[in-house]
Amino acid sequence: MDKINQTSMAEFILLGLSGYPKLELIFFAVILVMYLVILTGNGVLIIASIFDSRLHTPMYFFLGNLSFLDICYTSSSVPSTLVSLISKRRNISFCGCAVQMFFGFAMGSTECLLLGMMAFDRYVAICDPLRYPIIMSKGVYVLMACVSWFSGGINSIVQTSLAMRLPFCGNNIINHFLCEILAVLKLACADISLNIVTLSVSNMAFLVLPLLVIFFSYMFILYTILQINSATGRRKAFSTCSAHLTVVIIFYGTIFFIYAKPKSQVLFGKGSSQATEGLFSVFYGVMTPMLNPIIYSLRNKDVKAAMKYLFCPKAGNK
Repeated sequence: MDKINQTSMAEFILLGLSGYPKLELIFFAVILVMYLVILTGNGVLIIASIFDSRLHTPMYFFLGNLSFLDICYTSSSVPSTLVSLISKRRNISFCGCAVQMFFGFAMGSTECLLLGMMAFDRYVAICDPLRYPIIMSKGVYVLMACVSWFSGGINSIVQTSLAMRLPFCGNNIINHFLCEILAVLKLACADISLNIVTLSVSNMAFLVLPLLVIFFSYMFILYTILQINSATGRRKAFSTCSAHLTVVIIFYGTIFFIYAKPKSQVLFGKGSSQATEGLFSVFYGVMTPMLNPIIYSLRNKDVKAAMKYLFCPKAGNK
C-alpha cells in the first residue's frame, strides 16, 4: 500500500507546552479562570436575552447566539487542553481530533457571519430607523441567524472531511494545543493543494465578505451620525453600536495578529516557539469569548438593566 488510510492513524499527539512544566501550571490556572468567566458571563447573557422581554430585539437575539456560540467553541477545546496541561495526557483519538476541528472551524465561521449580520442590523437601526421593524422582522433576523449557523456548519464539514481524509504516513505529532486545521495539514504526506484552494475560498466567504459588510455598514453609520445636529443624539446613536464595534475590532484584530505576526523563531529563538504559539492560540481561542459578555455588559444600559432585574428584582423595578 502506498497510502496509509485514516484507520491506521489511531491517534494524534498534541505537543502543547511540553518541555515547559512551569508554564503548563500557569497556563492551566489562567485558562481555567478564563473558561469559568466565559461560561458564567455568556450564560448570564443568554438567560437575560431569553427571560427579559426588553431584550427581545434583533440585536440581543444575535447577541444570545454569539454567547451560545462562544460557549460551544470553548467547550469543544478548553476542557481537553486543561486535561493535557494538568495530567500530561497529550494524545487525542483520530475521531476526537476530527470533532474538535469541526467545532472549531464551524464556530469560527459562524461567528464571522453573525458579526456581519449584527453590523447590518445596526446599519438599518441607525440609517433607516422608520423601516427597521419591517426590514428586521422576527422572521428575517431568525432566518439570518439560521443561515449563519448552517453555512458555518457546511463550511466546516467540507474543510474537516478534506483534511482528515489525507494520509499522514505515521507522522502524528501536532505542534499545537488543539487539532487546528493548518497544524494538521502540515502532517499530511500527500498533495494538499485542494485543501489550500478550499481554505482560500472559505477565507474569502467567511472572513473577507463579512468584514466588507461590517466596514461599509459602519461607513454609512458614521456618515449618518455626523449628520445629527445634537451632540447628545450623536452620542446616543454611536452608543448603540459601540459594543459591537469593539467586539469586531478584538475578533478580527486577533485573527490578523496571529496570521500576520513575525515568526516566533525570529523573535524568541527556535526553542521557545511552542510557548509563544501556545500564547497566541490561547488569546485567540479563550480571550475573545471571555471579553464579549464583559464588553456588552459594561457598554450597554439595556443589558445591565436586564441583569439587575434578573438578579435583583426589587432594584430593577426602581
